Amino acid sequence: MKRIRVKICGITSVADALVAVNAGADAIGLVFYAPSPRAVSIEQARAIAASVGPFVTVVGLFVNADESYVRQVLANVDLHVLQFHGDESREFCEQFQRPYMKAIRMRPDLDVVREISEHPRAAAILLDAYRPGVPGGTGETFDWDRVPNQSPRPIVLAGGLTAENVASAIRSTHVYGVDVSGGVESSPGKKDAHKVEQFIYNARNA
Repeated sequence: MKRIRVKICGITSVADALVAVNAGADAIGLVFYAPSPRAVSIEQARAIAASVGPFVTVVGLFVNADESYVRQVLANVDLHVLQFHGDESREFCEQFQRPYMKAIRMRPDLDVVREISEHPRAAAILLDAYRPGVPGGTGETFDWDRVPNQSPRPIVLAGGLTAENVASAIRSTHVYGVDVSGGVESSPGKKDAHKVEQFIYNARNA
């Protein structure tokens, strides 16, 4: 039986990181994008990354960041995986010599298979809902029938997931993993322990 992987994104404190880890999260996400209500400083991120132990993947999320800023974060925070959520090219993503996920926002006219093929060395492809001008965290779902049945890269599903719909999403798409942020919060940037626990439980028992 395939084990679904779960990432809790938008972690802003050590306390919330430990909530996710203790609930069984495989990964946590740290947002390095200033306009987001879930953005963290390098100092915050360093403390959070140091708190989760060696067996939890720490993912750093960037949106059209300067190369120099990504390198500054990498020099100061123990990130295992980079997540690029903007218009970054394959060359930009690959230059850091670090496993990366490329987010694809599922706009209506998108050729999903072609977009995935643009990043053949990505560790995974994250499929997220599309809203013009908003790079993520919309709280909206998209049509899960658009998730490819076959993909050369593992697929992580995001966009409007909650404890109530995650099991249905997994059964519909058979993805490698799921990624949630707003769907397990009491307010933007603050995780709700019960919602986190229920989300992970429902995902694992889909």
